[in-house]
Amino acid sequence: MRNGAIGDLFQGRSEPRSWFWIAKLLLLWAIIVLPNFEASAAEMKVTLLGTGNPTPRADSFSASTLVEAGNQKLLFDLGRGTAIRLFQKKIPLGSITAHFLTHLHSDHVVGLPDVWLTGWIGAPFGARKSPLVIFGPAGTVDMTRNLTKAFAEDIRIRMADEHYPAAGVAFSAKDIEPGLVYEHDGVRVTAIEVNHGELIKPAFGYVIDYDGKKVVLSGDTKYDERIAESARGADLLIHEVAIIDPELVKANPMFRDIQNHHTSPEEAGRIFSIAKPKLAVFSHIVFVPAKPLATDAPVDGDQLVRRTRTGYEGPLTVGRDMMSFVVSDTVRVLDPAADASAQSRQ
Repeated sequence: MRNGAIGDLFQGRSEPRSWFWIAKLLLLWAIIVLPNFEASAAEMKVTLLGTGNPTPRADSFSASTLVEAGNQKLLFDLGRGTAIRLFQKKIPLGSITAHFLTHLHSDHVVGLPDVWLTGWIGAPFGARKSPLVIFGPAGTVDMTRNLTKAFAEDIRIRMADEHYPAAGVAFSAKDIEPGLVYEHDGVRVTAIEVNHGELIKPAFGYVIDYDGKKVVLSGDTKYDERIAESARGADLLIHEVAIIDPELVKANPMFRDIQNHHTSPEEAGRIFSIAKPKLAVFSHIVFVPAKPLATDAPVDGDQLVRRTRTGYEGPLTVGRDMMSFVVSDTVRVLDPAADASAQSRQ
């Protein structure tokens, strides 16, 4: 293109050859740039807000996972510290599109009142102006009704004194059954029943589908091949795991019961081998060594991986709080803790 051709275009004096080159440049831009915009828009991002268990540890909060897909922010379980982790991620508590519970054990729901109420009372916490949308097993609706009663005085005072809207502290709750439970703007959430024990029914895992991508959350469960079948070919499979020292399991009925409600690393490896996800991740990690008895001992990730490798050789990550996964054509791991450690060594 000769000098001044672009200026000539704006003055209406462009030559045919100039238009030819502009057309070629526009075509090249469409081929190279547009697909990248589409790929970025279609990414899913999954963040482990809490990877722990009922133990009140500062470094490993109890179960909660954030899934961002398109314009949706979906929160699965609301364990201890969920509101804190969302605040650390600079995500307004009131901006969550929908909330999902796997089951009603306290370590999966104890953070609900915090997210609910703190997300209502204004910026920068969330300023929710519409009901909190939540799905869960039978008992979820009753729980939300009883929470509203329990905090009735706080709600009354804040509405009268601070003029927060009544709609923002309401619940839109639904008790669900296995199957499709949510579909909006291209995001589909399917509940799958899992086996967390004979007395803990129903308990759910979830499958999240978006733009050809699939993320599967096991929820709390014993070995259950329904998870493997639902997760076949998944981009990301996040599964619970438990290691309790055999001496404790043998000597103490409490530990025996806990182990019997969860999945060992070897069993998880069998699930991963059937499903063959692009990446398998451990979360809701129960780790209890016997000598000394230390329910707050640091998770032995090497042991977890070593025992899982007896039946699975695919991609595997031991999750920790605030670790994220970007799902596009590949699965990319973002680990702030590892990045911080690397920077401290420089």
